Amino acid sequence: MRGQDRFRLKSRRRLFLALAAAMLTAGAALAQMVPPLTGPVPFAEPVPADPLPKWIVDDVRKMRAYPEQPPVIPHSIEGYQLSVNANRCLSCHKREFTQGSGAPMISVTHYMTREGQMLADVSPRRYFCTACHVPQADTAPLVENTFIDMSELGVGHAGEE
Repeated sequence: MRGQDRFRLKSRRRLFLALAAAMLTAGAALAQMVPPLTGPVPFAEPVPADPLPKWIVDDVRKMRAYPEQPPVIPHSIEGYQLSVNANRCLSCHKREFTQGSGAPMISVTHYMTREGQMLADVSPRRYFCTACHVPQADTAPLVENTFIDMSELGVGHAGEE
């Protein structure tokens, strides 16, 4: 009986050593695949920031790239207060203020609940404008744009022959 216990102990040790060796090998291989998390400059040294982009502030409405795209903001919003207590955007774009300001009215969808029920005021889920609408900056694109509009693909309007 005692010999059998020694055999079991030795086989368990061998299994443990084999698992430990496999884990060390896998860990070393994984460490070689993970890119370093530090940049070209040592961590403690300050790195100069890129200059801020110039905002396009010509007040010209931009064409949308796709049908449901939220329009971009064609003017500066620097210094606008947008918090739970105040929304400067609504002082011009809310339905009752557009005649005096000349600004386009926010969409009627902003006055609806998720279920489509109309509200007297802007829906809380549409209150923070910059969640969808952004000012346009004069910068180079981060990635190449290969989008081709349907009109450029030769697709005609309905009813055309």
